[in-house]
Order: sequence, then C-alpha cells, then structure tokens
Amino acid sequence: MQKKRLIACFDVINGRLTKALKFQDNIDVSGAEEMAKAMSEAQIDEIIFFDVTASAEKRPIDIETVKKVAKNVTVPLTVGGGIKTLEDMENTLKAGANKISIDSMAVRNPQLISDAVKTFGTKCILLSTQVQKTKNKPSGYEVYIDGARTATGFDAIEWIKRGQDLGAGEICINSIDNDGTMQGYDIPLMKLADEAVSMPLIASGGAGTPEHLKEIFTETKAEAAIISSMLYSPRAERNYTVVELKKYLIANGINCLV
Repeated sequence: MQKKRLIACFDVINGRLTKALKFQDNIDVSGAEEMAKAMSEAQIDEIIFFDVTASAEKRPIDIETVKKVAKNVTVPLTVGGGIKTLEDMENTLKAGANKISIDSMAVRNPQLISDAVKTFGTKCILLSTQVQKTKNKPSGYEVYIDGARTATGFDAIEWIKRGQDLGAGEICINSIDNDGTMQGYDIPLMKLADEAVSMPLIASGGAGTPEHLKEIFTETKAEAAIISSMLYSPRAERNYTVVELKKYLIANGINCLV
C-alpha cells in the first residue's frame, strides 16, 4: 500500500514564510529558513517552496532563499515560482532543490513540461496548478496562474490530463476557493482528478483538522496532502504537530511515513 505523505507548503515573500487566505492577504509567519529547519526536525515528509510573487512580478526565483532553506532541511524539497527556463531549473536544483515545480510558465509554454522531463527526468518535475470553481468549464473548475491572479480559460481537468501526457511526474492541485479556510479539502475536485489521471496527486487547500486528512486519504486517491494551515497558520484556532497528525492517521488505518 502506498504510504501517504504530509507536506508543508512554504509561500515565501522576500525570504519570509507567509500564510494566505484564498491566495490573498498573506500574513507573515517567520523566516523561511528557520521554519524549514523546524519542519524538518518535526518529521514533515516533504517541503514545497513557492516564491509566490515571482511570476506576477516577472522576476527570477529568489535563489538565495532557496539555498538557505535547502541547507536547513533533510527531507525532499520541491521549489517553484518564477521558473521559466531549463537553465532556471538547473540553477534551482544546484541550489539544493530535489524537485522542480512548474506552474504559470507551463501554462504559457506547455512544451516546457516535456523538455524538463527529457532533461531532468519525470520524477523531478511537479506540475502545480491553482484552480477555482466556475460554471463556464466542463469540469466546473478553471486554471489560474500568476499566484492565482490570472484566469487562463483552461479547464482544470483537461489541463492536468495534458500535464500527464507531457510527462509530469506528479501534480499538486490547489483549490483557490478552499485555500487557507481550514474547512476541508475540495473532495469533488480531487475525485474528478482521480478519474482523469493515473499519476500521483497532491491535494492542497482547506486542511484544518485531522478529520480532513482522514477524509482526503480515504475518499480520494491522493498520495499526499498539504497541511500548512494546520502547522503554523496564525489564523488557526490551534496548530498541530506532525507527529500527532501521523498518530491520528495510523490509528484510523491510514498508512503514512513514520
């Protein structure tokens, strides 16, 4: 049985870890490198680092902060934000990333996905996508880019199918509607993704209680879940430790990394 993974997602602005609500109103939490060290020591399974304003500001990723974070972790580190070229990817991997997340530029230039896979390998490439509910697309969800600021006109499910066809090794599906709300994941969205692709899926947006983790792992095929708000959101009524979340999952028959 595939072991489920718990992931901390770092929304980084100017070297600082922040926490947003529906991709807006980011609240400062701590220095990114300090939290990276704390999460690694707390037994988080993976960290995903997003330079969340790089694409919208049309600038390169903050490579110096990537280096600082990478030096402080012993778990797999995925990095994205402002990555436009294969050279950007190579520089990010040299800075200490284990995997590359591509998002906005992948939508603008889908060939980048297949070029990246040919250059760095399937397991190295994560396709991250921000999606929002709409009545104007067949699936009921539309893809957004530039930190969820720009509508693309792409149907979310058709886009992840294309991402799979182009060779991406994994897909992270971020629910804009649920992001930071701590009201639970978008289960219908993840079920649609389950039916559409066979590649590993990461659920993101909405985790607030251990029960939400149980729900996403028992009702969908998601192999991993982002739990940032549960760990360190200033908006949360309480924060959980990674260990207590894993103990809860194991007690409920869910196989997770320990």
